[in-house]
Amino acid sequence: MPIIEINTLDHPGVQAYASLTEAQLRNRLEPDKGIFIAESPKVINVALAAGYEPVSLLCERKHILGDAADIVARCAHLPIYTGERPLLASLTGYTLTRGVLCAMRRPQPPTVAQVCDGARRVVVIDGVVDTTNIGAIFRSAAALGIDAVLLTPTSCDPLNRRAIRVSMGSVFLVPWTWLDGPITDLNALGFKTVAMALTDDSVSIDDARLAREPHLAIVMGTEGDGLPQRTIAQADYVARIPMSHHVDSLNVAAAAAVAFWQLRATH
Repeated sequence: MPIIEINTLDHPGVQAYASLTEAQLRNRLEPDKGIFIAESPKVINVALAAGYEPVSLLCERKHILGDAADIVARCAHLPIYTGERPLLASLTGYTLTRGVLCAMRRPQPPTVAQVCDGARRVVVIDGVVDTTNIGAIFRSAAALGIDAVLLTPTSCDPLNRRAIRVSMGSVFLVPWTWLDGPITDLNALGFKTVAMALTDDSVSIDDARLAREPHLAIVMGTEGDGLPQRTIAQADYVARIPMSHHVDSLNVAAAAAVAFWQLRATH
């Protein structure tokens, strides 16, 4: 087991944990070299079970034989960095309360057709940049029967470490990829699209026509600006969640959970 004691965050091999930004980790210029960081034994185990490739571990010493023992055993062929608690706790943005971080290889994103193959319900996330919202949407998608997630390039990366943490590893459970074209591209794959927006001609989310659609793509925008007018115009349906007490909108993560439940495939 190659356990490597470190006494500085400049130690070769730990840059991914200590100094690289999310953009540098993602490595847009060379995607095959990109990595991401997963944290906590539960989340790392979900990623490993889903087939994601680990690169190295950063683990507080006491957790090597404790909370992280099973992960350490599974990654025994990889570098396992450890050090004094104050040093590891000084990692900007990280709290090692669960004892272990794992750098993992970014997989090549699948095509839209691949993630939609066999799917009945998918969600399109359009322009959502808040990492907490992305993680919460993925968690709801996994729990409430969404078969795949598509994100516009203006949305936050699901493999952002905070999005992963908020999702509790659900980003590893639901197939996802980037949607570079318009939502009308999904029509060619057999999907009808429903834009979640407050418009004069929107229907209630419990409209029977939506429930009858065999393949439905639910399009969610930001809670601030909502969906672009162009996207709304391209949708086959526009739907709203009925509100009370003069409330006009929900946080996008909350709205997504409601939409996923109401529009789930039931037969």
